[in-house]
Amino acid sequence: MSYIPSDLLFTSSHEWIRDEGDDTVTIGITDHAQELLGDLVFIELPEVGDTIESGGEAGVVESVKAASDVFSPVSGEVIEVNEDLVDSPELVNEQAYDNGWIYKIKLADPAELDGLLNAEAYTEVVEADEH
Repeated sequence: MSYIPSDLLFTSSHEWIRDEGDDTVTIGITDHAQELLGDLVFIELPEVGDTIESGGEAGVVESVKAASDVFSPVSGEVIEVNEDLVDSPELVNEQAYDNGWIYKIKLADPAELDGLLNAEAYTEVVEADEH
């Protein structure tokens, strides 16, 4: 079973969100998502300064198996991207919740976080995927 940290929020489309406590969040794809994709070979990052709407496309991850869109779980302005992923996309495979983060957003509406899944609810999504 995939590792699901209890201190993060999640989406049913397999993005994770870390609330940094200052109206910013860090976003990546979950351990479950990277397991399904396999070895990542390319990641298209959003641009710093981009405004992204909740549910909007924020980037693309490509593996040896498939390409998959990364959707933004919240609305806001991209304030930082993980440039390390340009040369080392495998960081997402190795450390999905740490060095494998994809981008950071300054929240347009912090209340959007209330609509995301906690670890327990996301575990149910993963278990449903596995059956």
